[in-house]
Amino acid sequence: MHNQAKQRFQKPPLHTAALPVWEIGFYLLLSAGSHLYSFYEVYKVSKDYEEELTSEFEFEQGFFIWGFKKDPTDFEWSFWTEWGQNSLIWTLIGHSVVSKVSRMCIPKFRVWFLTLYGLLASLFLLGLKGLAVVLLHMALSYTVAMLRVPLMSWLCSLLLLYTLHMSSLEEMQRSWYKTENEYYLLLFSLAMCCLRYTSFSLEYCWQNSGQKSYKSFFWFTAYLFYYPLFHNGPIINYEEFTLQMQRQDSSVVQTDICTVILTIARIFLWWLLAESMIQFMYMHAIQSHATLLEIVPIWALGGLALAQVLFFYVKYLVLFGVPALIVKLDGIEAPRLPRCVSTMYSFTGMWRHFDVGLHRWLIRYIYVPMGGSQHGFLGKMFSSGLAFGFVYYWHGGHDYLLNWAVLNWLGVIAENGVKTVASFPPVQGLIAGQEQPYLFLFFCIALHKLEWNGKEHIRKSDCKLQCNCC
Repeated sequence: MHNQAKQRFQKPPLHTAALPVWEIGFYLLLSAGSHLYSFYEVYKVSKDYEEELTSEFEFEQGFFIWGFKKDPTDFEWSFWTEWGQNSLIWTLIGHSVVSKVSRMCIPKFRVWFLTLYGLLASLFLLGLKGLAVVLLHMALSYTVAMLRVPLMSWLCSLLLLYTLHMSSLEEMQRSWYKTENEYYLLLFSLAMCCLRYTSFSLEYCWQNSGQKSYKSFFWFTAYLFYYPLFHNGPIINYEEFTLQMQRQDSSVVQTDICTVILTIARIFLWWLLAESMIQFMYMHAIQSHATLLEIVPIWALGGLALAQVLFFYVKYLVLFGVPALIVKLDGIEAPRLPRCVSTMYSFTGMWRHFDVGLHRWLIRYIYVPMGGSQHGFLGKMFSSGLAFGFVYYWHGGHDYLLNWAVLNWLGVIAENGVKTVASFPPVQGLIAGQEQPYLFLFFCIALHKLEWNGKEHIRKSDCKLQCNCC
């Protein structure tokens, strides 16, 4: 009787029919054609107004494409490529050397050497005062974590994050350095440290009280100053990091040399593609030129929006791909690299598959503790709202970020609402009864909305698409 009742109220499976091969090929051709044509329109606008844009934004000379100039107005890309060429590539190589030598000679103390190297590398790049600020944040968060009160740890983390945007402290920290980029390296490093010491504090509050404090302090220091992830991530949770570092077989993990070479070649191709995009299409400079945006054709506006998000994707393949390779050589599994934004069709998928490490962090420390899906649709709204609120605050708390966070939150809520309605048996039967393919109509509507929204959004020249820039 129980089984009969269960079968009666069980939701019927939703069957979907595969599209014909010719139809899939047609959609792929249409998608590729719209991409290429919109990029061509952006290229034409870039070349037609190259002199005007060069005089206003001080374009640089392209160093590997003869005769082309380079759009340097994407701050994040210019910032990290400059640091990478001057310092970071060498400090990352140094980390790999220390890890390899210590693994072969004294594997029991490998974590000690990696921690010491992270401290020295941070001292070299941030300076003594910058390192002192990191250590101060570390000491305060560790002291509060010893109370084993999650709310206190959260308050401490939010207050320390707030200090990054206090004008008085900002002016003082700027005075420590000769260039703006040195100050921003400290700022980005402290923002990433905020995620790590929050992760440690909450994990410490949740675990049993049997662990000795000096062991937890050692692993906290090793986690905080693990150098490949120190400045820009991707973020790995404290529990994942310590478990992988403490594995008995971690000292014998070997990465095939062919895999390493192929990964390096792939990262180089991503870097080459990103550099080519900002030398063929000046999308960031055009975005900041309000007068030019009023006269460019609609296809160019759509191409600008598309080029921006695809450049953002390729950029983070490089920025996350380099540390992910170093982490893999250490025997640690890094979060998956971002998924191509052109293959994602939902807000939920974008958050789940782009910055995988940050998504896991938000789920573990905000969404699940606040109830998540265990409290129905309203619980999902509340928990996801807090997660988006933290992302907004962590990225700087600017007005345009609030608009961006609210729109993303509403998009996620709308998708979950539709999924809830579509899960009802009557609705599933209605959907299953539709035999006509409506994908083509949906694609046309989506392309139209992309162009229209791109036009409206890009005109706001101070609104950045680079959401990971503090």
